[in-house]
Parts: sequence; C-alpha cells; structure tokens
Amino acid sequence: MSKQLKTVPKFRSEVEEQAFWEEHDSADYFDWSKAQRVTLPNLKPTTKTISLRLPQHLLDSIKTAANARDVPYQSLIKVWLQEKLHSN
Repeated sequence: MSKQLKTVPKFRSEVEEQAFWEEHDSADYFDWSKAQRVTLPNLKPTTKTISLRLPQHLLDSIKTAANARDVPYQSLIKVWLQEKLHSN
C-alpha cells in the first residue's frame, strides 16, 4: 500500500522555499523510489585559483610542451595532473 503524498505548496521566493524544506521531509511530498538519475552536461565544474611555485626552467619546459600541442600551459598542467591521478 503506497503512502498518500502531500502537495508541495507554492512559494513566493527561494528564501521561503528554503525555509520550508529545512522544516519538512521531502519524502512526504515525493516518491523517491520513482526518481530517475539525470545528467547535466552543460554544468561546468567549480574551479579554484591556486598559487603554485615552480622552478623557472620547469615552467619554461611546460610552456614549450604546451606550445607544441597548441594549448594553454595551464590547461596542459591540468590534463597531466588528471592523467597522473587516474593512473594510480
């Protein structure tokens, strides 16, 4: 026997909606067993700027390798880091 679900109220603002969901269980309003996984292909991952100190000769070598591949050197560093992370 399935549980009777409540109707989600209309909200005047996101703040009002957020306050509502902080106080109520979504399982009373949605049947999560029928939920479907979605993909959001246009979302860009959050990035964080860092400071990385490298010896000048190493940075020059990275820039040369990036130039040979016609990519920005920061992008090449990210690709190399990702590859190394997944190879372990």
